[in-house]
Amino acid sequence: MRRFARTLVTAALAVTVVAGTAGWASADTQPLVTGPLPGTAGWRADSVSGRPLPDPERTTPSGVARFFAGLDPSRARELVRAHPLVVGNLDGAPLPLRYEANRLAVLAAGEPRFAPLAAPGRRILAFDPRGRGTVAEVFGDLERTAHLSVIVPGSDNDATTHDRARASHTGPAGMARSLRTATGETAAVIAWTGYTTPVGVGLDTARGRLAEAGAVRLARFTEGLAAVGAPDPVLFCHSYGSVVCGLAARHTHATDIVAFGSPGMRADSVRGLGTGARVWAARGPSDWIADIPNVAFAGLGHGADPTSATFGARRIDATDVIGHTGYFLPGTRSLKAFAAIATGEAR
Repeated sequence: MRRFARTLVTAALAVTVVAGTAGWASADTQPLVTGPLPGTAGWRADSVSGRPLPDPERTTPSGVARFFAGLDPSRARELVRAHPLVVGNLDGAPLPLRYEANRLAVLAAGEPRFAPLAAPGRRILAFDPRGRGTVAEVFGDLERTAHLSVIVPGSDNDATTHDRARASHTGPAGMARSLRTATGETAAVIAWTGYTTPVGVGLDTARGRLAEAGAVRLARFTEGLAAVGAPDPVLFCHSYGSVVCGLAARHTHATDIVAFGSPGMRADSVRGLGTGARVWAARGPSDWIADIPNVAFAGLGHGADPTSATFGARRIDATDVIGHTGYFLPGTRSLKAFAAIATGEAR
């Protein structure tokens, strides 16, 4: 009873704090980017030998894969040139076509903030210029790898900050590169900045609205990976990204889900995630996320601490992690453990 009373008090305090800051927090509320991509109408009006093209919103990734498997390569390249933004984001389409389509889509966007994504050698698997922009980038050979990991980042990440200059082991692209190096480049890693993330600390970070939308996108993205023969992924979910992973868990075929620096996964326990994946959790001793109340009340908060014994996740040693973004720093115990999970060596 005493524990229940403390939980109610904590929840009430959380609501009071967020409500008291709503004046500035609401200014940071991010609009969801929804609906079909620009160019979808032209795609739907097109056809191949009188047959309609697969609908981007209704056709399953496996259906998309079957369509391209029966398509003449020259016609497929014509579709890339005619509809780059659609093909580049079409889950289930062949990987080389998506890479080329997104290069063309970035160039067609005509915005300097996106231009670096079109640099030679970059493998952009998804790109949406609307709003702050979303992007997914592949590090390694996704067509031949036996091991695949997907980085799901938290707040303040988008297509322009995805790979901005900062500590080399932070940010979506930095975490992906650091993990791939730690595996001896035996694993392919995708930096998936594929949803609208919160900005700053405000109502968006306390609510599940953006995570719910992101979970739908993540589930379909991983379904698309399976449709092209990629191995089942390990999901590495940082901060608010772990909320996304928690909501998507039952809809993905992940072998492992790793939550680190997590405010909660919108579940009371591993069982509540509804997944057959192994679930891991890490939190460094100086990570400020520990100050976030692990409650879910009136739509605010994300529930139990994944590193708590009652949650039931496998604990990862993060005792040498500094701050909220130090989990992929070379030499740390956390990165060594992450690499072992990514390559299937962890038990």
